[in-house]
Amino acid sequence: MCNALASLSERSPLTIGIDARGATEIAAGRGRVVRELLRALAARENDEHRYMLYARLPWSDPALEREGGLDGRFRWKLIDARNPLWHLLAARAGSRECDVFLSANSYLTTWFARIPSVPIIYDLVTFDRALQPNRQSAVIERITLPPAVRRATAFLAISQATANDLTRRFPTATGRTSVALLGNTPALALNLDPAEAATLPAPGFVLSVGTLEPRKNLPRLVAAYRGLEEKLRRTHPLVVVGAVGWQTGETLQALRSLGDGCMMLGHISDAALAELYRRCAVFCYPSLGEGFGLPVLEAMAAGAAVLTSNTSSLPEVGGDAVAYANPYDVDGIRAQIASLLTSPERRTELGEHARQRATQFSWARFAQITVETLERASRRD
Repeated sequence: MCNALASLSERSPLTIGIDARGATEIAAGRGRVVRELLRALAARENDEHRYMLYARLPWSDPALEREGGLDGRFRWKLIDARNPLWHLLAARAGSRECDVFLSANSYLTTWFARIPSVPIIYDLVTFDRALQPNRQSAVIERITLPPAVRRATAFLAISQATANDLTRRFPTATGRTSVALLGNTPALALNLDPAEAATLPAPGFVLSVGTLEPRKNLPRLVAAYRGLEEKLRRTHPLVVVGAVGWQTGETLQALRSLGDGCMMLGHISDAALAELYRRCAVFCYPSLGEGFGLPVLEAMAAGAAVLTSNTSSLPEVGGDAVAYANPYDVDGIRAQIASLLTSPERRTELGEHARQRATQFSWARFAQITVETLERASRRD
């Protein structure tokens, strides 16, 4: 009888708290993860859990609203405070109102929570000074993650490489870490505004996407691109999409050195980005280190021929459906770009294979593993 009651208790619907600030406050990266998680949770059938969404501003999406939006299982809890006070107030509210808490954008909330807490581990880049992480973020994460490792009930890593980095640096996280690979985003291919479409380059360019920061390795990409034959550069200009990040001096100098051969678009809409993935001849992502590498998956889903690094999590994403190069080897990067640009057959073959592989990554699966991890965490204390 006791076992039956315990089993029934374990199956009872939970109230799950989520740090959902990223949905409205972060355009790409972690913001996309939160938005896609909310969409996937809303689409789950027979899910009786309730979700308290802690943020400063509520998020809404026209496409999601047309499908019914976030239903009665979801409730926004808005807290008008700056960091770090926001985390204290959110943790206190979550501890009163929820059974378990998903820290989707900070380790600090885990410090204050008095209920089981599960931080998402995106990467450990801030602990690798060679990758020149954002200084402010590096300081904050180096301070906040060690106590979070002691307090968290479980962890959700977005790749096996990230899980390995976490347990290598913090062995006590071993046995508490689940891997939930990120998903392909079909909603990325929205209707493109004709006015914006007219500003995009004609098909056939070499595309790179990502925040302009040192680990994206754009100076080496530029050096490799510059080493191509002049005819290839003339017919396949370099197009770079991404907001300006930090320590951009060397990156911007390299990009500007190409003159008219490089187009820097900054941050663009999801629909425009999807169109660029479709139009590009080759997508290049020679990053020095990634927790997952979402732009690689997005490009694969669009059927692009992808060249990426053979390090960190990127082979988990690309599998045998992309081309690889050592990100520190300029000649190797150049040779792969040249090989792809001069072989339409290889590009087509890679693009078809990439599109097929991308279907293996789904936000529904990410949401499922997230919920299962939260359910297990709620039964521990």
